[in-house]
Amino acid sequence: MRKVLYSHYNEWQGVRYQYGGLSQRGIDCSGFVHLTFKSKLGTHLPRTTWMQAKVGREVRKNELKTGDLVFFRTGKASNHVGIYLEGNKFLHVSQKKGVTISRLDHIYWKSNYWKSVRI
Repeated sequence: MRKVLYSHYNEWQGVRYQYGGLSQRGIDCSGFVHLTFKSKLGTHLPRTTWMQAKVGREVRKNELKTGDLVFFRTGKASNHVGIYLEGNKFLHVSQKKGVTISRLDHIYWKSNYWKSVRI
């Protein structure tokens, strides 16, 4: 699965963030997770972050495995989702960088971490 996710990242790297987007012209975080699981892993997930947070089972941060979903609270009414890769890294769509890989131990992500889910 790790190879599939890194390959997918190489195809999408830098695609810009667009709220509600679902293509390489622009995509949001939950859309990227939705498309990745559907096209690369053959699993149907809901389209929104809120609904994605309700599927699977919760796992502890120190038990993360490749392919687990990581969720963050980024505002009063907004959440963010990414896909765990390995070694504290996760794949997601950043509003500033587009499709990118970030670290869970970065101060921003660490302080906004909400939960993790295994599908």
